[in-house]
Amino acid sequence: MILSERLELRELTVADAPFIVELLNDPDFHRYIGDRGIRTLQDAENYIQQGPAVSYARHGHGLYLVARRSDGAKLGICGLIKRDTLPCEDIGYAFLPAYRGQGYGIEAAQAALQDGRERLGIERVVAIVTPGNERSVALLAKLGLVQSRLVKLAEDADECLLLEAEGAQACRV
Repeated sequence: MILSERLELRELTVADAPFIVELLNDPDFHRYIGDRGIRTLQDAENYIQQGPAVSYARHGHGLYLVARRSDGAKLGICGLIKRDTLPCEDIGYAFLPAYRGQGYGIEAAQAALQDGRERLGIERVVAIVTPGNERSVALLAKLGLVQSRLVKLAEDADECLLLEAEGAQACRV
């Protein structure tokens, strides 16, 4: 578990399936991240078991549930992701609409990055963003990541913005 001033980040479990159904069907999630086809609790359980749970076991990190420490409210997900199509981890996050614009995203991202550095020795992190997602670009700028270039993570994928630490050696995609 990762703790920050207001938040706790913990591994997702199948008990979080109802929350995952809600989050992954948010219109902004579909618009900026994509439709993952998660419609039922069983879909969400499979998503957790085949995605985040595999990442925790394989890499020691992944997308974590972000909960508010004061009342346990489930706000979103955030964490470091190791993709086969990127040579280094990327930071990812998504929050329910009611919890956006309150500083939870930056707080969770800073906590995930600090954990990656201190516990796993991860020094280099990038981000990928759908063009037009200005709120996400602004959050990433607060983390020191700036727009680098457009990339395609797969032959049939849409282009996305790659953001990297200013002055860092370019991430080869």
